Amino acid sequence: MNRIAVITGGGRGIGRATALAFARRGLDLALYGRVAGDLEAVAEQARAEGVRVLAVECDVSSGAAVDEAAARVLRELGVPHVLVNNAGIVHRAPVEDTTEQAWDHVVAVNLKGPFLVSRSFLAAMREQDAGRIVHVSSISATLGTPKLSAYCASKWGLVGFMKALAEELRGTSVQTMAVLPGSVDTAMLRGSGFAPQMTADDVAATIVWTALDAPAALHGATVPIFGAG
Repeated sequence: MNRIAVITGGGRGIGRATALAFARRGLDLALYGRVAGDLEAVAEQARAEGVRVLAVECDVSSGAAVDEAAARVLRELGVPHVLVNNAGIVHRAPVEDTTEQAWDHVVAVNLKGPFLVSRSFLAAMREQDAGRIVHVSSISATLGTPKLSAYCASKWGLVGFMKALAEELRGTSVQTMAVLPGSVDTAMLRGSGFAPQMTADDVAATIVWTALDAPAALHGATVPIFGAG
């Protein structure tokens, strides 16, 4: 039986590239996202690699939606060996122009989402006694950027969440770590003023290495990637 990878934000950008990279390694996939058409397009490409793919419409900021999605994955595919918390959004505005609604939305997707999705699979992964949870954070988890207060806060928080989870998982065969990309050539970068320094495929290759090939000693670590320009 193939190993299983769950990828949030799997319909485009880094999530899409990561899904296809895992498919080429022979992993079955569960892809979470908000746009059914995007998910199905990626699923069709991945199935061409001979793997099973489950496309799941899911708002990762909703606990009920996440729990329902996890139940479906466990029922139809099985216990994941890899979970990639990749779904993310950005809101660009100075602090004084950032509404409470905009702040809450960014934090709900970028920080609450990884908590909810991780929680939904933790018991099964512990029982399986194997697996890795990879969080896609950002270089913005190490520095501050004007007009990105909510995004930076969410990504700093995601690293903190990962490190706390790592301590809870210490001594088990389930590991967690975070990948921190710099400027990636995706739709999210447009309008930022930053030039892309790497492709989504570059980030996907790092995520796959972290999830499948890196030593267990990487548990609790962050992996910054800056690109080669």
